[in-house]
Amino acid sequence: MEDVEIGGVTIAVLALDRVIPFDLSTPIEVFTRTRLPDGRPGYHLRVCAEQPEIDAGAFTLRAPWGLEGLEGADTIVVPGTAAPAAPLSAAVRDALRAAAENGTRIASICSGAFPLAATGLLDGLRATTHWVAADLLAAGHPDVEVDPDVLYVDNGQILTSAGAAAGLDLCLHMIRRDYGSAVAADAARLSVMPLEREGGQAQFIVHDHAPDPQGSALEPLLTWLRDNLGRDLTLAAVADQAGTSTRTLIRRFREQTGTTPLQWLHRARIRQAQHLLETTDHSVERIAAQVGFGSPTAFRDRFKRTTGVSPRTYRRTFG
Repeated sequence: MEDVEIGGVTIAVLALDRVIPFDLSTPIEVFTRTRLPDGRPGYHLRVCAEQPEIDAGAFTLRAPWGLEGLEGADTIVVPGTAAPAAPLSAAVRDALRAAAENGTRIASICSGAFPLAATGLLDGLRATTHWVAADLLAAGHPDVEVDPDVLYVDNGQILTSAGAAAGLDLCLHMIRRDYGSAVAADAARLSVMPLEREGGQAQFIVHDHAPDPQGSALEPLLTWLRDNLGRDLTLAAVADQAGTSTRTLIRRFREQTGTTPLQWLHRARIRQAQHLLETTDHSVERIAAQVGFGSPTAFRDRFKRTTGVSPRTYRRTFG
């Protein structure tokens, strides 16, 4: 296509096969709605694809630009795909690498971190993706430092974000980098989003009960622990309940759950606290006591370390 873009920042959104429509639409909507103080558009958008038609799940996408649309763009955004582990074509890999060598800013949304990692551009960098896929990204790309708890990571030229709404956070962050907080705040209001969200994606991770191998020798003990989370459970007390020494208890826990007794207790208590924050109007102090923390301060500290937000913020979000 003929490039008639004058002024503003050019954003190329790269639609790979089986692109996730939400991830694709996020940068398109956010950047096309961004206006500068004088009313001019802040960005020009190009939707690019390797092939004329792209499978987007519920529909087929026809992108107006091919890979040549990546050339000369100020920023390339790679949305997530429903097949993150799919091989990356040589043409796409080479186009992204060439753009990076030319200094183009490159950002990924959700599982878009996988094709970005496949180019080698994330090697040696900290990156994130949707928390469900974080272990898969780390296993497939050991040279990438995967952080599953944050909403996005800005390495300067290379940026990655977590899933779904975190793509909005990343786009607003880039607008703020480009044009300042006032323009970004206007874009945030149009997106009905806060410019800054408290905490990272750790608050959205489902913290299930710690591993509970059914049929194992520990199953009766784990059931007893869940029923007694509110008690002051020392390692010695748990060992007494199990009828074994503390040393043997720790060994059996590691063998059968992959963690220690106290770590298992912390996870179980925080999960129970999440449930109470979601389903009751009990005070934080009461919940702290219900799940076995000696003080509300210790509870708040452990809860925030686990979820990334305070108990009150968690309740406002999920209560």
